[in-house]
Amino acid sequence: MGYHLEGRLLEVCNCRVLCPCWIGEDPDNGTCDTIVAWRFDKGKIDGVDVAGTTIALIAHVPGNILQGNWKAAVYVSDNATKQQEEAILKVYTGKLGGPVGDLVKLVGEVVSVERAPITFDVQGGKGTLKVGTAGYAELEPYKGSTGKATTLTDTVFSTVPGAAVFVGKAPSYRSKNAKLGIDVDLKGHNALQSIFVFDA
Repeated sequence: MGYHLEGRLLEVCNCRVLCPCWIGEDPDNGTCDTIVAWRFDKGKIDGVDVAGTTIALIAHVPGNILQGNWKAAVYVSDNATKQQEEAILKVYTGKLGGPVGDLVKLVGEVVSVERAPITFDVQGGKGTLKVGTAGYAELEPYKGSTGKATTLTDTVFSTVPGAAVFVGKAPSYRSKNAKLGIDVDLKGHNALQSIFVFDA
């Protein structure tokens, strides 16, 4: 049956603004430590309604993002039922193909899969993301002279294939995961937001 998912993305990493990964360049620090979260506002996976749930990855990218071999810890929001969790993981392990399947091919190793309370909030273009005790970020968009959010489109890499991304920065970004060797506490680094529609 496949999937239809509509929602919002929040992403933050330790690259400077703007993250070079999106245009296929090497990350600023040689490697990239990131949190990426997809909130499903509407959507079904094989007939299972997943609206109101969230999946987040805390990941270490060892070099150029297009080369893959990411190491990731996966978090599913603890408000998801077991059926919803299984459906979401089916999409995010690539089993149902489509745009998400193409993206997750870049993940070489999943170090853990767990449920966690995930706070995902976007108000007026500003966002807050909290993934249990493992990650926290605040996100603010850049705006053009007309007051509209600055967007990035037609990039060689995207965590929301087919959608424009709002370019921003993170006033605060904290993440800690021993299995990934990540211990980050930064201010003023890269942040991205988007609205996506995925079909497969």
